[in-house]
Amino acid sequence: MLSHERKTHLLSLLASQGRLVARDVSRDLGVSEDTIRRDLRELAKEGRLKRVHGGAVPVAPANAPFPRRIGLATPEKIEIGRHAAAMVEPGHVVFIDGGTTALQLARHLPHALNATVITHSPNVVMELLNHTHLEVEIVGGRLLRHSIVTSGAATIEWLDRYRPDLCFIGATGLHPDEGITTGDSEDAAVKRAVIARSGAAVILGSSEKFGTVAACEIARWAEIDGLVVSGEAAPRATELFGHLGCEIHMSDRPG
Repeated sequence: MLSHERKTHLLSLLASQGRLVARDVSRDLGVSEDTIRRDLRELAKEGRLKRVHGGAVPVAPANAPFPRRIGLATPEKIEIGRHAAAMVEPGHVVFIDGGTTALQLARHLPHALNATVITHSPNVVMELLNHTHLEVEIVGGRLLRHSIVTSGAATIEWLDRYRPDLCFIGATGLHPDEGITTGDSEDAAVKRAVIARSGAAVILGSSEKFGTVAACEIARWAEIDGLVVSGEAAPRATELFGHLGCEIHMSDRPG
């Protein structure tokens, strides 16, 4: 089998199985493990997969800048945002992360809701300007232009004064073995800090992120209380994540 044929086969296996183990593939194809590892290195350099110990997993697709991501999977993200917004109760103190799905959550909060929203996202703040019954706390820090959120040591120090009842966290990759990940280390640190300070942590999970991995870990599944998914994606989410201990909140409105 030629190199390009092996690589096509590897990508096909990855798409169907969600993970590759180099040792197993080398045995099945009758080639050395070093050959498979070289193929995986080259595919990783091309951005077509993410290497992990012993093999590879799909690369997360949501690393584009915010203006390009805002149209990605929009109907599904609207559905997730609507469902997550309904989880916020009067009197709650909630943290809303940045990102396109979090923006939909903010957009669907009831205008009459009396609650407190903490966020480091200028976009979420702007979305909540007309929610006059909400108290909105803006977290400062250095602007991370890719995601349009504040980040860095100042942001984490600022967050230390809050103890949210509930936090809604966005992610780039959601993998049953590799956990919840994102593409920027400082953004990941902020998300970890929020999760550690919150009474409960909920992940906003659109389906293009299922089974994928980005560079920086946010949390393991044991640290997460819930995952909000669309009705259409619920069976796949249950298959991948249902055994990991977090509750899967699924919309009753199919995508």
